[in-house]
Amino acid sequence: MRYSEGGGLTAERRAFREEIRLQAGQRFAAGEKTSVIAKDLRVSVRSVERWRRAWREGGMEGLRSAGPANSPTITDAQFAVLEEELGKGPATYGFEDERWTLVRVQVVIRRRLRVSLSVATVWRLLKRHGWSWQAPARRALERDEHAVELWKKEVWPRIKGSRRPLGPGSSSRTRPASR
Repeated sequence: MRYSEGGGLTAERRAFREEIRLQAGQRFAAGEKTSVIAKDLRVSVRSVERWRRAWREGGMEGLRSAGPANSPTITDAQFAVLEEELGKGPATYGFEDERWTLVRVQVVIRRRLRVSLSVATVWRLLKRHGWSWQAPARRALERDEHAVELWKKEVWPRIKGSRRPLGPGSSSRTRPASR
């Protein structure tokens, strides 16, 4: 799992990076220069400067890993309660239709679990527990295909408009035609 998918570093990778920081800490104590340490450990000078600052403030303990950055925001027991609440349906919480949106789930979490989460965090939480967005299996019976086609042909082109006038342009910034 990658950072963008709510993952982060594996325990092995975290331990590897911690070992590099601890090696740097030993070299700080020996009085070596930042640029030499960065070159030998194959890291940026900026990282070594940051580690040196942490080493000055907290010693070798200041260089140790703080653990995974993306820890779950609610416990498994709390998520079980949330699933039970979501099973009751949106009408239970006063929503007018039977759709769960991320904002609505966020409201349930805030009311029931007394935890404030962002919409993005709610999505990651649901995704982590196997929930996914749902699309209708079939179109609504009330849908008027003729009206939809008419709207696409007549209304949409007026709303959309053109991004630039039709006609030959120029790549020169000094000519008016390039605007």
